[in-house]
Amino acid sequence: MNSLFAGLTVSIFEEMSALARQHQAINLGQGFPDDPGPEDVRRKAADAVMTGWNQYPPMLGLPELREAVARHYRTHQGLEIDASSEVMITSGATEALAGALLALIEPGDEVVLFEPAYDAYLPLIRRAGGVPRFVKLAPPDWRFTAAQLAAAITPRTRVVLLNNPQNPSGAVYGPAELQLIADATAGTGAIVVADEVWEHVIFDDRPHTSVLAIPDLRRRCVKIGSAGKIFCLTGWKVGFVVAAPEILKVLAKAHQYITFTTPPNLQAAVAYGLDKPASHFDAMRADLQMRRDRLAAGLTAAGFAALPAEGTYFLNVDLAPLGLTDDTAFCRRLVTEAGVAAIPVSAFYADASMRSVIRFCFAKVDATLDGAVARLVDAAPRLAR
Repeated sequence: MNSLFAGLTVSIFEEMSALARQHQAINLGQGFPDDPGPEDVRRKAADAVMTGWNQYPPMLGLPELREAVARHYRTHQGLEIDASSEVMITSGATEALAGALLALIEPGDEVVLFEPAYDAYLPLIRRAGGVPRFVKLAPPDWRFTAAQLAAAITPRTRVVLLNNPQNPSGAVYGPAELQLIADATAGTGAIVVADEVWEHVIFDDRPHTSVLAIPDLRRRCVKIGSAGKIFCLTGWKVGFVVAAPEILKVLAKAHQYITFTTPPNLQAAVAYGLDKPASHFDAMRADLQMRRDRLAAGLTAAGFAALPAEGTYFLNVDLAPLGLTDDTAFCRRLVTEAGVAAIPVSAFYADASMRSVIRFCFAKVDATLDGAVARLVDAAPRLAR
């Protein structure tokens, strides 16, 4: 057995979901919506199965989807992208991440990543032979500084892996912070891999700034997007990769030997969906923002202080003001004593050094959120002990 994967423990997501089932808890730990997603996009996928092509599509993706990706990013982010040489379709963003890391890293190369970090990053880096170097972020704002970057980046840095908007913190990084990364990596040969899957899930009228929009990074970056997040269809696993042609050619070789292609009916449906009017995406964000605010108000009523959430499906609570310093133990208590499942943010740190923050998913219908809040309010006196 490969020692890296054989040595991994059961993930905190599996543990909390199993406890939620055992105790019939309301599960706000898993990060997916509980509504079915836009009907017209789903119908397009169903129609494409019956009337469209169901054999191997082109390895780089259907031309109509690659063109739709370029068009979508031009419309929504002001980016000029060559669909024929700078866009590739993958079977989800995680495949895109795996392929990028395998294609870009030689054993011993260093990869800078920001903690808390999406749980797939570290195993993928290590399996590719990369050596992780961490920039630690902390509540309440989860920002990074030029000094932190300077300490993490060395002559052996090959990749800087950024999640923006950032899961699990909910932080959104703008032009000034992306420029810090550009400045810190100038002349190093490092490539910035930007996991931008939450690019449409940003609140309070904040814009999304892509790594591609930073002139100093345009030819040395990789942008990764996700139809699953854009359309709240997380099971579809359709990802987008955008990079300069000389980079994309290498990424395509990794993709060729991982999944090769992605279901053509889903590609056709996503191409259709990406051309939906801006009002569709505005309404999606407004709906999720209302759910964020609904849960934040409920958490306040239960005695918890919610941290700012600028993007993603997630709202964090810092337990430190309550004198609680073991987020994992508290999440276990939350399931058994309150009947609500959350995720300890320490699971997103390699050394579990941040142990006072827990994460809730608010991408749920009102009844689910209200039910969870009612349980938390009822259990609050017990949980504070």
